[in-house]
Amino acid sequence: MQTSFTLAQLADPQVQASEKILRACVHCGFCTATCPTYVLLGDELDSPRGRIYLIKDMLEQGRPASGDVVKHIDRCLSCLACMTTCPSSVHYMHLVDHAREYIEKTYKRPILDRAMRALLARVLTDPGLFRLAVVAGIVARPLAPLLRAAGFKRMAAMLRLTPRRKPAPPAERSGKVYPASGTRRGRVALLSGCINPLLAPSTNEATVRLLNRNGIEVVVAGGEGCCGSLAHHMGRETQALAQARNNIDAWTRAGPGLDAILITVSGCGTTIKDYGFMFRDDPAYAAKAAQISALAKDVTEYLATLDLQSDTLPAGLTVAYHSACSLQHGQKIAREPKELLSKLGFVVKDVPEGHLCCGSAGTYNILQPALAEKLRDRKVANILRVEPDVIAAGNIGCMTQIATGTAIPVVHTVELIDWATGGPVPDVLRELASVERPSNGRAE
Repeated sequence: MQTSFTLAQLADPQVQASEKILRACVHCGFCTATCPTYVLLGDELDSPRGRIYLIKDMLEQGRPASGDVVKHIDRCLSCLACMTTCPSSVHYMHLVDHAREYIEKTYKRPILDRAMRALLARVLTDPGLFRLAVVAGIVARPLAPLLRAAGFKRMAAMLRLTPRRKPAPPAERSGKVYPASGTRRGRVALLSGCINPLLAPSTNEATVRLLNRNGIEVVVAGGEGCCGSLAHHMGRETQALAQARNNIDAWTRAGPGLDAILITVSGCGTTIKDYGFMFRDDPAYAAKAAQISALAKDVTEYLATLDLQSDTLPAGLTVAYHSACSLQHGQKIAREPKELLSKLGFVVKDVPEGHLCCGSAGTYNILQPALAEKLRDRKVANILRVEPDVIAAGNIGCMTQIATGTAIPVVHTVELIDWATGGPVPDVLRELASVERPSNGRAE
């Protein structure tokens, strides 16, 4: 792709990086086949190739983002399926991140849109505020159909996604060390500062149990908090970088001696692995950020390096493995979770159209509820085709989204691995655990 940026524009490191990405695109259109919004809408401007043209024109002209450009960029899920498909290695993630930051700086959204985005960026990154919001959401949840009928679709979507139970007060984990059982074989930090421990406390609890049993000491770094992913993908870069710096400092203080920084939310993991790029021009943080990115691993990526042994499980338990977009496309981790589950005795089934997003995508299922519901329904229909006993995923957003469309239990992959290697049965699977099999891991 030819570009026509001025030398003055190219003096901006962001524009310089985006120009290199734009030049890599060869207009082949392979990305359209795997783009969820193009599959649903059939509009070229709602495909990666179309959005690349819009971004190129917007940046080259140096003008404020238009409402039409914002509409099509907002519809992008950042699922990154296009990056998996692209034969030219176009780094669409960095390009659309730049576009969102540019939009945030140059476009004045309608007041209700601004208010909703500010609310999400504040509440979803603060565990204390989030817990209060959930309590309010439980009370207001019955109003969701009325709000939807009245045209308040985003508020209705937010209420439908509200957990049905009030989360327990957030446990003080910051600065805690969970010692290894027996001889210590490793030492890792665990991301614990976001709202995931409130939505699904069993995920990190299972992770700590599993690692400790296998000789791994787990540290929750003092002062660690939200990784910045949510704000980053809303274009709120000042907030995102401040949150990222806080975590970089916290994890730096926790070392040296960390073998890895483990993340159980794959959306967060994709961003943390990108800290090195995000801070590449920051003299105070470039080296530290690159080191943190190098240490960051998805929990299943790390577990695949351990010699895990299976325990007793129900015979022939069928697991539909939902590969979160941020894991399979963002981090290129697709094989490890399935191999772990299969090795430990589960019958693992791939979900048809597994490359297509479920519609969660951070705050997408609130900000774009109509498209998100269509993608969820398509995902659930494909999951039902493999007739699973349970659905496994590695991202709390996907788990929450899919659970609103099916009664099949949805659990984090690490909870199944913990159970299979001697941990407790996940709460939602107790009925499935009544038929046991020998501890050698083979069904009779």
